[in-house]
Amino acid sequence: MIKQYLLAPGPTPVPNEVDRAMATTMIHHRTPQFSKIFSEARERLKHLFATQNDVLILASSGTGAMEAAVSNLFSPGEKVLVVNGGKFGERWVKISQAYGLEAIQLKVEWGKAVKVDVVEKHLKVYPEIRGVLIQASETSTTVLHPVREIAELTRNGPLLLVDGITAVGVLPVLMEEWGIDVLVTGSQKALMLPPGLGFIALNDRAWQRTETAKLPRFYFDLRLERKNQQKNSTAFTPAVSLIFGLHAALEMLETEGLERVYARHDRLARATRAAATALGLKLLAPENPSPAATGIVLPDGIDGENLLDVLRDQMGVTFAEGQDDLKGRIIRIAHVGYMGAFDVLVAVGALEMALKKFNHPVKLGQGVAAAQEILMEAIL
Repeated sequence: MIKQYLLAPGPTPVPNEVDRAMATTMIHHRTPQFSKIFSEARERLKHLFATQNDVLILASSGTGAMEAAVSNLFSPGEKVLVVNGGKFGERWVKISQAYGLEAIQLKVEWGKAVKVDVVEKHLKVYPEIRGVLIQASETSTTVLHPVREIAELTRNGPLLLVDGITAVGVLPVLMEEWGIDVLVTGSQKALMLPPGLGFIALNDRAWQRTETAKLPRFYFDLRLERKNQQKNSTAFTPAVSLIFGLHAALEMLETEGLERVYARHDRLARATRAAATALGLKLLAPENPSPAATGIVLPDGIDGENLLDVLRDQMGVTFAEGQDDLKGRIIRIAHVGYMGAFDVLVAVGALEMALKKFNHPVKLGQGVAAAQEILMEAIL
């Protein structure tokens, strides 16, 4: 038997409390019992998103919430500025183009964060831009973009649409205070659920735009969905079991306290980066790292796919590989959601052993010790 450790940035581990909640006997979704659970979850989501506006719960992936944002806020032929610095920046581009928008791409080197002054210059060159689309945390490159500073540029201009799929519940993303117009996330990251729920919140300015936007939508008609969810119901059949799990997961986050949740993610991320550095490995995003996952550049001569196979099949440890041009060149170790100090130590210890198996010069325990020094902060 090999015990399994899921240490990839999504799906992430699901706590026993959430599993038990999802195993609740199925109920009808048009009942007072469901409405009560749904209402309580909706209120807790507002706290997580740092907004007084509705956070809509969709039976979809996070990508569905991204598509809902685009289809409800723009009209055919309008221009949007897309910060494209990774696989999920590319996803904003593809969604926009699929709906007939003109996507002006601000391309950023993978592993780097976009520079605020470059965004500002693009907005001056293209004053007709109707929206800025960006990731808070670009999961594919483990980069954190300066969303708060960019929100200052868009506060009285184009709408700012933020993919917070590996940011919400990981670090503060203060929708109302910062001036984010649209914020989306998904269930299978920091919310500690299986895939299947998308979440989207719009501020008043964005809701006003939905009144004039002309792109087609049916299932993702957010005005219809808001009308129903304000009555603690849904426009279409919801993912009932996932809603039960969501209620339990939000209760867990509330019990821990968001400040402690954010501090935990930061500490796990710093410990992972310290371990990689101690092992002489290069970080993919050393300047603006995300606290959700750490990208590590592999030494020459080691193929990432082969390394990940050994980790998964012989040690039971699952990391994520690189995507597109980074495939085979990096690995991504997650520390998001239901994870703690000993998940990091398992990750680092397994990585050391795998590197040694591939004849890379590594001193066993060196990375683990570096991680432990950081993790002791929560104990001393």
